[in-house]
Parts: sequence; C-alpha cells; structure tokens
Amino acid sequence: MTSLVEAPMKRIQYHQYGGPEVMRLEDFEPARPGSGEVLVRVRAAAANPMDWGIRSGAMKMVTGRKFPRGLGYDFAGVVEAVGEGVTRLAVGDEVLGGASIKASGAFADMVLAAERGVVKKPAGLPFEEAAAIPTVGLTALQAVLKKGKLQPGHSVFVNGCLGGVGRAAAQTALAHGASVGGSCRATATPDARELGLDPIVEFDFDPTALSGRFDLVVDTAGTLPADAAKRMLKPGGRIVSIHPTPVNIAKSALPGPYNVLITRPVTADLEEVARAAGRGTLRVPIARTVPLTEAIKALTELERDGTPKGGKLIITAG
Repeated sequence: MTSLVEAPMKRIQYHQYGGPEVMRLEDFEPARPGSGEVLVRVRAAAANPMDWGIRSGAMKMVTGRKFPRGLGYDFAGVVEAVGEGVTRLAVGDEVLGGASIKASGAFADMVLAAERGVVKKPAGLPFEEAAAIPTVGLTALQAVLKKGKLQPGHSVFVNGCLGGVGRAAAQTALAHGASVGGSCRATATPDARELGLDPIVEFDFDPTALSGRFDLVVDTAGTLPADAAKRMLKPGGRIVSIHPTPVNIAKSALPGPYNVLITRPVTADLEEVARAAGRGTLRVPIARTVPLTEAIKALTELERDGTPKGGKLIITAG
C-alpha cells in the first residue's frame, strides 16, 4: 500500500520485543486504508497493561516477528480516509475505537484500523475521555451482559471494582438495574461507595461472610480463587474471569458456573459502550495526560512504578 500523506508522521514503535527501553518515537508513513479499513488522525490514545505485555512478546504467536511494530490500541480521533467497502464511517467523522492486536499503532499521529473496531464518538464526549473507554468498556460489557447474562434485579460482585475494567463493569451492571458490591483497597473505599457499591470489602476478604449473596461474580483483578467465588454465588449464579490464562480456560471448559472471557471487537457492543459514555453512565477517570513527545517516559513510569494511579494515562496527538 502507498502512503497517504506527504509529511512524515510520528509513532511510538519498537524494532524487537523487550522492555520499555525498546520504545522509540520515530517517523513513519501511514498506509492507505485497504478494504474494510479506516485511517484515523489520532487526537488521543489510552494506555492499557496489554500494551506492554504485547510489546514484551507475550503474544508473539499472534503478533509475529515483523518490525517495526507500533504500540497502543485504544484511540479517539477523526477519520482521514476510508477503504473500499467501508459504509458506516466517512471522512471527517469523529470516532473512537481500537486497533487490532496484530496491527496496533495507536500511539501515533495516525492509526490504521478495521472499520468493525471503530464507531462514531458521541458529540459531547471529549476525545480524551473517548480514548479511555474502548478496551475497558468492551471487556466490561461482554463480561457482565454476554458471559454474565445479567438481568435487572441481579446482585453482582466485582473483584477489583476500581480498576479500569472493574469500574466499567460496576457501572455497566448498575446501569442495567443490578445491585453491585465489590472489593478494592481500603483507602479507596470512599470512591467505591461514591460509585454506588454496597457491600465493599478489601481484597483479602473472607468469602464466607458473603456466602450465597450474588447472581454474578466478576473477577477483574485475577486474584479471586474459584472456590471462594463459588461460595459467594446464589444457586444458578455465574462466575466470569477476564483473564484468559490456560488454567482459567481449562476451568471454564468444565461443567459449572466458571466462565472466562476473551474480549472480541464486536461493533454493536462498542456502539453500546460509546452510547453509555455519551449518556454519562460509563466514565473512566483520567489520571494523567501527556503529548506524544513525552509519552515514552510516561509509559515507562506507568509500567515500572504503576504511576499515575487512579485512572488512565492518556496520550494526545494531532
């Protein structure tokens, strides 16, 4: 494919799998969108733990060994060009979405993405807030509504209720008529209470005190033993983990309440996530915003030190 723009664009990319030291901010030429693809001028992008997991080579069976590879998946911006067969989106549309795992490249001035993974951004939603929601919103919706089969009036427990996916899962369940409890750090209890959660417990809670209370237990932190989660369920209840490790996938294949989610880029689900953000029923806090030129330092600090805490790292471009 030939280049669409004459002036060189900037992108954070890497030439081998490895730690934060392999990241470089370099010139690149965005390709013209192919069939079913859109080229988006990025206004904001959001960091997720999977970014450095993939950069480290954890998914190289999927991502391959062709370099340089771009970094980043979640973004919001303006459609610059569309490929053949694109029908939902047009040049000039304000959008949010995610690049594919194999393609990546959202930490850039421009990103190429499949149309199915991109939807129109609600008009009143700032680009920074829009960029924060695709991965966490999709994961939460599919965990709570699809795998969890939530119904109005259900009682839900979210392990890790103030993480990115945990907060989104709690808000999704509340917006669909459920009561929600969860676990978090003791110092964060006021934040969970403000979100509308009850009961609220610390991460090392005794599940016996919550026996038989929930229709759905969602483990977003990956720290809740399956036996403990089972004790918390009502008859017929379900457990959903968002961590598709080989062990968890094996457990989900057995008869019983345990399910594991592999998040998929379903357009209708992403549209629902965008609508929820537009209505204000889904909000992901932003802890820090940096320009693309300062993003490598900020990404390194987030990966190594876990800072900033309490929200997303947003990278602005364009």
